[in-house]
Amino acid sequence: MEARDWSSFFELITETMNNGLLVIGRDGVIQRVNRATERLSGYSRSELVGSPCTVLDCDVCYWSRKHDGDGWCVLFSEGRFSMKRATIRKKDGSRVPVLKNAVILKDGKGEILGAVESVIDLSKLDKLDQRASEVPRLSNAGDTYCGMVGKSAVMRSLFEAIENVARSDAPVLIQGESGSGKELVARAIHQRSHRKDGPFLELNCAALNEAILESELFGHAKGAFTGAYRDRPGRFEAADGGDLFLDEIGDVPVSVQVKLLRVIESKRFERVGELRSRSADVRIISATHQPLESLVKAKRFREDFYFRIRVIPLYVPALRDRREDIPLLIDHFLRERHLRTGEALFGLSEEALDVCLSYDWPGNVRELQNALEYAAVTARSGVVRPEHLPSWVQGGEGTLVRPPKRSISCSELPEKQALLEALQRAGGNKTRAARLLGVNRNTVLNRMRKYGVDIRRSVVFPDRPAESTHLKT
Repeated sequence: MEARDWSSFFELITETMNNGLLVIGRDGVIQRVNRATERLSGYSRSELVGSPCTVLDCDVCYWSRKHDGDGWCVLFSEGRFSMKRATIRKKDGSRVPVLKNAVILKDGKGEILGAVESVIDLSKLDKLDQRASEVPRLSNAGDTYCGMVGKSAVMRSLFEAIENVARSDAPVLIQGESGSGKELVARAIHQRSHRKDGPFLELNCAALNEAILESELFGHAKGAFTGAYRDRPGRFEAADGGDLFLDEIGDVPVSVQVKLLRVIESKRFERVGELRSRSADVRIISATHQPLESLVKAKRFREDFYFRIRVIPLYVPALRDRREDIPLLIDHFLRERHLRTGEALFGLSEEALDVCLSYDWPGNVRELQNALEYAAVTARSGVVRPEHLPSWVQGGEGTLVRPPKRSISCSELPEKQALLEALQRAGGNKTRAARLLGVNRNTVLNRMRKYGVDIRRSVVFPDRPAESTHLKT
């Protein structure tokens, strides 16, 4: 069979494709599109060809552009990208989720001519995923929700609050200690809201100085400052139609607070160094571990801005306030590590679990995850024992198992004595002690905390002396 020049059949071949196809010049101008692109975007071929590719307002393109003048997109330096999830804006203004693949085109001399992109419509798949998630939003017998693990009363209340908050466009303020999972709460609000098909962008306000923070938020015009070689959109423009998560909002300078206040109230802003007013439909989700009320009193945080960002306040509980979730979190993190590394699945001995349940976890869920990673590395055998946990966890620094600050009443003495006797008969095993008392294991742990029982000091065993044979009251 003779070799054939297939270029003449290009148009016919591309018209049979169900995925969108775009040929884009080096200057970013669309040269060719197929019929699937018209269906996907709502634009006609005549409207797209000759227009800049920014007409589709792809959210990931803002952050993939180069700023050194060599090409309109980072694709020209990378050569290709594949399976990149994004959203594009249709002609009617709605956004549609897509999966993009792209590669540069070169001539025989290796000179770059442009690029070709294929665009896969994910809207139907996302709708199926949504329906599937709405039936059992909480998987694993109700233990997880949007990536968060917990079945305690305080976490179930939080999950219910997120469902209610997601139906609103009002600003949300998430408060809680460091490591408690505020970012997961922000993502859950986005995923459960009508903005889920729009962008979710986040910015840590504590990591940037005032000038850089303002540029990141609002963008800047060419020549606005040294190094501003091109116009650059900010997070507000990129998050249009979605959510912007501002972490560590308590570190935002007062001068930037004033500008953010205006954006929240009017949804309008100006790029740095530009007089033109722009608009963006963005819901702001803020988070902080700092007591903003104290910052307001100290004149370090504007009162009007504080009340504007906390229209809907949410509080993420500390790990020590939901200890019943610790075994679930341990199982979740160890299984996650197993899937990530392919190593054998680790488990915790009963003694190691007791240590974890007694420790305060001042670093919250993040500290627990790090401690398990450390233990999995040091254990090697597949079973994590107390000696494999970090020394500060073993030592109980921050532990709640400490002598109570109040006196024990006479009516409580029988319960305390029964607890001590059960622990002694069980050899310090809390599960066996619970069986002897006819209660569950958590009740034993709660009573130990209540009466300040430390097995090493408070319980006498036949084979070893205790440091103290009585409770300190």
